[in-house]
Amino acid sequence: MSKEYLGEFEELVLTMVGILGEEAYGNAIVQEIKDRLGREANLSAVHVTLYRLEDKGHVKSRMGGASNTRGGRRKRIFTITNAGVAMLKVMKEARADLWKLVPQLKVVSV
Repeated sequence: MSKEYLGEFEELVLTMVGILGEEAYGNAIVQEIKDRLGREANLSAVHVTLYRLEDKGHVKSRMGGASNTRGGRRKRIFTITNAGVAMLKVMKEARADLWKLVPQLKVVSV
């Protein structure tokens, strides 16, 4: 595994960028986390994470077009890079390897 690791939230945000494709921007990522995981995410935390992932080369960004619904403001669209896809694959494989080491767990009724 690479010496560079992603934190849990970084991995989550990077995964959401991959899922959303051309619709990956701050608010959409926050909403996707809420819809898919039932988890609240702070927009500022998502933006900080996106910029950190961009600095690491896992995503790239561009400015989208302005829209009337946003008061003429443009949104920054993020896309996953090949390095980002590779990092997600490495992390998925590492997790799968760890799960193989977990003994069969019995479900105990409470």
